[in-house]
Amino acid sequence: MKAFANSLSLLLLGVLVTLAGTVVAQQTFPSKPIRIIVPYPPGGAMDPLARLIGPKLTESWGQPVIVDNRPGGNSVIGTEVVAKSTPDGHTILIMGPGHIITPLLIPTPYDAIKDFAPVVTLAGYPFVLLLNPSLPANTLQDFIALAKSRAGQLNYGSAGVGSIGHLGGELLNGVAGIKMQHVGYKGTGQALTDVIGGQLQVLFSPPLIAIQHIKSGKLRAIAIGGDKRMSALPQVPTFTEAGLPGFEVKTWIGIVARAGSPKPIIDKLSTEITRIVAMNDFKERLDSQGLEAVVSTPEQFAALMKAETLMWANLIKSENIKAEH
Repeated sequence: MKAFANSLSLLLLGVLVTLAGTVVAQQTFPSKPIRIIVPYPPGGAMDPLARLIGPKLTESWGQPVIVDNRPGGNSVIGTEVVAKSTPDGHTILIMGPGHIITPLLIPTPYDAIKDFAPVVTLAGYPFVLLLNPSLPANTLQDFIALAKSRAGQLNYGSAGVGSIGHLGGELLNGVAGIKMQHVGYKGTGQALTDVIGGQLQVLFSPPLIAIQHIKSGKLRAIAIGGDKRMSALPQVPTFTEAGLPGFEVKTWIGIVARAGSPKPIIDKLSTEITRIVAMNDFKERLDSQGLEAVVSTPEQFAALMKAETLMWANLIKSENIKAEH
């Protein structure tokens, strides 16, 4: 009986120590400057979001927040910085689906799932399927019929192998039973220019950079890759509305930390960033970039990353997509 009492006492002591550690971690974090690693050059969607979040975290917690651009290696260079950082929540990564797609195509010095702790998603946006107006197709069904009649003759562009635009095109090939040829670029901007110029016929594009060209008639938008229409393009149906039920091509932006960072710290980061995303000026910035606020708990974000890793891995395998192509 005495041994049982001693064991119970030790168990209770362990619980108290754990609880005390949790409280201390929450109260003392952050204890030094926070670095937000952006694994891309300045510009695009991630960099300005990081620079908007940084000052707001400083206002809340009184510690400087440094936005550190570490481009290169298809986001591998910056991502590795976080993978090798101290697991204490003071170095975090702003990232998108490329974080999980890149390791499916090339060797990386980290595991995209096991080496990171999901914190929160910030935003997301659907891709829009664009055509050069010279193509005799005004609807998605027109386009699918045209692509079937010209198997292998239509070219679609993307920001490069493994990008959402590339994989979205391959997904459409498989679901619609068509065969477009992929042409990779170093960014979506040049691909967009070539669709307007007629060198390409098709492109999956973020809406923001295409809206003015759609409205001017230089591009034809035939479907949106989200689950609802966009207020900026109310005339463009979703793929489901256009005849491909459940088909979606969209992306998200989120924050992860180094795996092993204490859960109380991950939860504190998640709660505070979720509060920031709900602010009016943050939402206005998202709207100005064609983005939509999409927040999640760390657990929900982890489930999203695992599900999308499986989805893209299956697509890459079935379509035999190679990084060097």
